[in-house]
Amino acid sequence: MKYFLIAGEASGDLHASHLMKSLKAIDPKAEFDFLGGNLMAQAAGKMPIIHYRDMAYMGFVEVAKHLRSILGFMDTAKRAIDRIQPDAVILVDYPSFNLKIAKYAHKHGIKVHYFISPKVWVWKEWRVKDIKKYVDHMHCILPFEVDFYKKHNYDTTYVGNPTVGEINEAIGKMTSTQEFKRLNGLDPDKEIIAVVPGSRIKEINDNLPTMLAAAARHNDYQAVIAAAPSIDPNLYYQWLDRLGSQALLVENQTWALVHHSRAALVTSGTATLETAMLGTPQVACFRMNGSKWIYKFYRCLLKGKYVTLPNLITDEPVIPELLLHLCTEDTIHSHLSALLADSPERKAMLDGYDRMSSRLGTNDCCDTAARLILSDIANN
Repeated sequence: MKYFLIAGEASGDLHASHLMKSLKAIDPKAEFDFLGGNLMAQAAGKMPIIHYRDMAYMGFVEVAKHLRSILGFMDTAKRAIDRIQPDAVILVDYPSFNLKIAKYAHKHGIKVHYFISPKVWVWKEWRVKDIKKYVDHMHCILPFEVDFYKKHNYDTTYVGNPTVGEINEAIGKMTSTQEFKRLNGLDPDKEIIAVVPGSRIKEINDNLPTMLAAAARHNDYQAVIAAAPSIDPNLYYQWLDRLGSQALLVENQTWALVHHSRAALVTSGTATLETAMLGTPQVACFRMNGSKWIYKFYRCLLKGKYVTLPNLITDEPVIPELLLHLCTEDTIHSHLSALLADSPERKAMLDGYDRMSSRLGTNDCCDTAARLILSDIANN
């Protein structure tokens, strides 16, 4: 079978690479073409048609500035689908781009599978209309998504969450905390505050200065930045120089860094779920240089009480969500102080992580999704 996949960011690249391996295990002759990253390239044995780092635009202004490039990427993807004629198009999150590709593939009679739903349950719920029209099957990785789509008369399947298996496998291969510190030139006598400012340049520019300022107020700890694989390390070093920060940088070891940290400051997104699975207390930060007026505007658009995955999965405030103007040095510092101590807040968060894990279950997510995709192709 021939498969065409699209992932638009680092987490999608990771999850899609595991799905590709699962497809290959049950379909040894599988051929992959894709828009994605280095991990997908390793799984496929070939380079991406377009690397996701070239497509990583977020926010209305940034998208508008790069609209010509984005339209060019879309044309490239459509031409590739025409040339390859895949048996299935498999889309991974990244809805603004992927739903347009779903429409194109559906129009040309190609099966469309969505692995990792767009977050339509948070905002832009109107996208469900296009999903119902153009996506043959949605493979949900969050248990509450099935009920959400059912309310819209659209049947989906909860296949499990890929992060569960990925994190468990990664933890089993990690060194001790002391060895991690030694290998990365960290102070062996200081515990770590992990700073995880996102995987896009705008996220990093918006959040890193405030995160570092809050972490610096805890000088009994060492702040260590998790460098995203798609970002030039010079961006982080420029910020460190500009701020006069003593924080250190660790590349390509985000999960290990978070796991070995006393607490973490995490830009809201998939990383909040990963941090919870790694068992590290966290503060979710999403500054986006916003004001309270922008906050009110976005709150009108958002559906539900929460925006971070640990809170959405448990339907309770397991982790603090500091959004836009609420994300300040002082508010981060206040929450972080409680989590660094052996406090009721720290214990409550770790107990919340346990409830979250039990709701996610232990399904082998990618194997389950791969079997469903193959079955669907075979039956048509």
